[in-house]
Amino acid sequence: MTNSLTYKPMNLARWIIWGMFAVILIVAPLIFNKGASLSILSQMGTLMIFGLSYNMLLGQGGMLSFGHAVYSGLGAFFAIHAMNLATAGKIWMPVSMIPLIGGLAGMVFGILFGYVTTKKSGTTFAMITLGIVELVFACSLMFPEFFGGEGGISTNRVYGEPFLGITYGPQIQVYYLIAFWLFLATVGMYAFTQTPLGRIINAVRDNPERVEFIGYDTQWARYLTLILSAFFAGISGGLSAINFEIVTAENVSAIRSGAVLLFTFIGGVGFFFGPILGAIIGVFLTVMLSDYTNAWQLYVGVFFIIIVMYAPGGVASILMLNLRLAKYGKFKRVWPHLWAVCAMGAVALLGVVMMIEMLYHLTLESVNGTEMKLFGFIVDTAAPSGWFAALVLVAIGGFGVWHARKAFQHAWGEVSTEIEELIRRAEA
Repeated sequence: MTNSLTYKPMNLARWIIWGMFAVILIVAPLIFNKGASLSILSQMGTLMIFGLSYNMLLGQGGMLSFGHAVYSGLGAFFAIHAMNLATAGKIWMPVSMIPLIGGLAGMVFGILFGYVTTKKSGTTFAMITLGIVELVFACSLMFPEFFGGEGGISTNRVYGEPFLGITYGPQIQVYYLIAFWLFLATVGMYAFTQTPLGRIINAVRDNPERVEFIGYDTQWARYLTLILSAFFAGISGGLSAINFEIVTAENVSAIRSGAVLLFTFIGGVGFFFGPILGAIIGVFLTVMLSDYTNAWQLYVGVFFIIIVMYAPGGVASILMLNLRLAKYGKFKRVWPHLWAVCAMGAVALLGVVMMIEMLYHLTLESVNGTEMKLFGFIVDTAAPSGWFAALVLVAIGGFGVWHARKAFQHAWGEVSTEIEELIRRAEA
């Protein structure tokens, strides 16, 4: 018997990426420190965990779920009850460990519901999860002792003796708690992708028949993955309970399940970091944009349709394709055409937004007058001048996009062909 020593070099790039991620989490509140920035960053953090946990099902396992909010929502309810019990002195549970309560609750219900849902796959699995979320939502109104009825359950996150001056009263302390759990959860979910189960669930997604042929139980693989996904979703729910200090029936609704599906897909289900981008975009569209316009839901829907039609891989796929060009030194040939398309698209978008905002004001708020402030200017929505200006912008932008798109597609096709040729030569 002989022993051999092998040298495996450290993956320096991976350490740099994770280090940059940690640094971004630390410095983000120092850069974005105006107004409600801390609250928005905290919401992004909880939604990132929620989206990453959902992507364990959809992106890695090919399981389209319409009921993932069940696990985060029930985790939030158990977490907030634990906080109230700790406040009353009935149990000992520091605030920093409350997300673990949510995670364990999510895992328990993942074991319970997952045993039923993962017996089927594809469309049947999706329909069963939709039924589960509606069932739990109905129960949330039927059992007010636990769910709090329509008003939900509230709490106070400031309880017990301060630890090193940390009370979790200031929002900055809550943010760093969320950032800490976000980093741990992200590392854990990425580590899952490198495990044998993570590899098998990818195979189950791509070719379940072949997986069964080599001796693996596809239902068991889906079941275990759902349990782990529910655990991380429960952590997200626990952090949400700490952040908002209230949990309602909306936390276990199909609306929230649909939202995480929407934002995860926008970010990119085919990439691990896709849900992180989706969470940032999702909070921007639903929280920040809603402060400026009543038409925010329309913009969310249109944006989702555009992504589905023209970038089904999500925003992450657009980013990676451009990074691929930069890696092979071809981006400078595409950039002028890309810039022209984006500039003309922005002009057309400006015209479309003007028409939408004027239409909303004219139909919903005209009782307060037909004039409105739009992009710093006073516009009379009843006068033809504003509509004419919007139509001109749409026409100019639309024609510009149509004209610039041809040159962009030609340049993109050329550099993509050259890159494929370089890859073939390198493999040969």
